[in-house]
Amino acid sequence: MSIEQGNREGESGHSRGSGSRSRLYELLDMETSSDCDDSPRNWQNLFCSPEMRLESLLSEAGNGFCADCGSPDPKWVSLNIGAFICIKCSGIHRSLGVHISKVVSVNLDEWTNEQVDALIEMGGNNAVNLKYESHLPENYTKPKPDASAEERADFIRKKYEQHQFMNSTLHLACPFPLPSSSDCSSSSSYSESALERKHNEKYFPGGRIHGLGHAFRYSWRRPEHKSTKKSHSMAGMVEFVGLITVNILRGTNLAVRDMVSSDPYVILSLGNQSTKTRVIKNNLNPVWNEKLMLSIPDSVPPLKLLVYDKDTFSTDDFMGDAEIDIQPLLSAAKGLESSSNSEPMQHESHQASEDNMLVKGSIITLEDGRVKQEVAIKLQNVERGVLEIELECLLLAQ
Repeated sequence: MSIEQGNREGESGHSRGSGSRSRLYELLDMETSSDCDDSPRNWQNLFCSPEMRLESLLSEAGNGFCADCGSPDPKWVSLNIGAFICIKCSGIHRSLGVHISKVVSVNLDEWTNEQVDALIEMGGNNAVNLKYESHLPENYTKPKPDASAEERADFIRKKYEQHQFMNSTLHLACPFPLPSSSDCSSSSSYSESALERKHNEKYFPGGRIHGLGHAFRYSWRRPEHKSTKKSHSMAGMVEFVGLITVNILRGTNLAVRDMVSSDPYVILSLGNQSTKTRVIKNNLNPVWNEKLMLSIPDSVPPLKLLVYDKDTFSTDDFMGDAEIDIQPLLSAAKGLESSSNSEPMQHESHQASEDNMLVKGSIITLEDGRVKQEVAIKLQNVERGVLEIELECLLLAQ
């Protein structure tokens, strides 16, 4: 090979090498530029937790007051509407159904950056009210922080369910995919299969349960002779005094409803509200460890638990029920609120007996501002089975 030919090949190789290095530098530069994007959202995602970003969003104009009644320091959020709301208005929102308003807590629920991003995109309370109150009549007065449940229910239903104050040309879209087929429906009724209707009518005469979401499936049971419109209106007018979180821990030695096992799930009901756990397949000692939340009406009803075996091709089988009096827990929460004592203490003890069907004594504890009660209770109207749950009460004022 001649010297000249060698030089040409060397120059060609150098050129190729330079081109490769140049391309590599471009790629590195693009990656670096992407990683170092100085947009506020990118920096917040990198260095701030979703909770910190949410607190920052709460401090923005309009978000420091309830979007519906103006109460300061709202601690609840409607994810698919994008509104920050107070605890009293949140009870009305939950009665609308999750396909209209999916309510979560700023402090009690876990958040993701994607959820916070969605709230940012929706613009907060100012944008929500600009959209849902764009045609609010001049002589119409919004509810105040001290408004009654009836006033709140009337306004919130007109605002979000009936869209009476909206520009009719606006198109509504739900930013969160919801499990129901009626995700973006403007109706608050939930579509049930014939099988679900048959099952619910069997165990809830004169009413039915409407599934409304993954974690919170609230329902409003109503007598058949009443119209849907009227019953929804009445459901929203219940005065709530607090919230109860029920952690369904586990079941023990449950009844067999299939060949050798069962597929159990639990339905909770409190007054006209219902919510249920996931199904645990093929297990007589299921561990749910699943938290569910219900609103506590002013006239406090007992908390009812019903256990069923999930069947695919037939009606679900009954596996027992139980009732728990939550009035002592609510009284303990009220006592804690009025007390200046922050030391851990035991408020009240319930002994196991045939009357209350407790497996062991149940003690209400007050610790770190939380009122809790662990309960192990025998299932009734069934041959066997025990449920272990943990209750926690939160007053509206908290």
